[in-house]
Amino acid sequence: MPRPVTLFTGQWADLPLEVLAEKAACWGYDGLELACWGDHFEVDRALSEDAYCKGQHDLLARHGLKCWAISNHLVGQAVSDPIDPRHRAIVPERVWGDGKPEGVQQRAAQEMIETAEAAKRMGLCVVNGFTGSPVWHKLYFFPPTSQEEIDAGYRAFAAQWKPILDAFHEKGVGFALEVHPTEIAYDIHTMERALAALDEHPAFGINFDPSHLIWQGLDPVKLIDRFPKRIFHVHVKDAATRLDGTGSILGGHLTFGDARRGWDFYSPGRGDVDFEGIIRALNRIGYLGPLSVEWEDSAMDREHGAAEAVEFVRGLDFPAAGRAFDSAFDKDRE
Repeated sequence: MPRPVTLFTGQWADLPLEVLAEKAACWGYDGLELACWGDHFEVDRALSEDAYCKGQHDLLARHGLKCWAISNHLVGQAVSDPIDPRHRAIVPERVWGDGKPEGVQQRAAQEMIETAEAAKRMGLCVVNGFTGSPVWHKLYFFPPTSQEEIDAGYRAFAAQWKPILDAFHEKGVGFALEVHPTEIAYDIHTMERALAALDEHPAFGINFDPSHLIWQGLDPVKLIDRFPKRIFHVHVKDAATRLDGTGSILGGHLTFGDARRGWDFYSPGRGDVDFEGIIRALNRIGYLGPLSVEWEDSAMDREHGAAEAVEFVRGLDFPAAGRAFDSAFDKDRE
């Protein structure tokens, strides 16, 4: 059976969920990965209103859609980041409060614990998201930065996230970090370091997204092969590098969509990601969950892109063989 193809709603939160669900069904999606912002999925309502989760499922079902995961990237980012005024734009007012950094982080951590309970009430076993990072701003080691400072950052991350992950584990829900620049893990080495800091916590996994790996020069398949049991969810998202000798891979402080950037996001199938290699790797590890399109392409109309993307993913996906292609000759070999 092919894996379900879903659409992540984070980039569509300006649309009411009812409107987006109708569109997604017309485009041919099987379901939606609901973002915890806009009216798509509201954690506080999921906990305070008995009928809320059923209502969200019913809304999707009216359009023939299902939900396999929710995502709380924005609040998760505030748990371990050094808080600054930019975070006010991405977290609910109840999390921002008076804006004092320690309080914001604590309220964000509590909201993530509540997100685990909300997912459980939705009947889901995966929450995707970000963690933030105490050390991302120390990426380039100048002023000189010691490994002791980095180790301290990972210890601080673990102290913040272990209670959250304990709550996830208790409720039978996994937290899937989108391995991504600005997070505690952005490549294989930092994912290993994060897992070690968390004592290999069973609730900590990966929302695999190749677009954030490819422009860094990483092979996305190697992340799957290195952490086969940690792949909790998969995003289908593409990116391409376009280094012309004038701009760098760091982006040059240029906004997405600026043609001078050294890399940018592309509609799936139009960038540098080897999606066939990824499908083969997912088949190797037995991943049967959703392939969730996270659509971003600053040069393309998003509705055209979303419709194009679902067709691309359906044409791309194929089931594992289950046996060797020449197994018909096995009798002759006996």
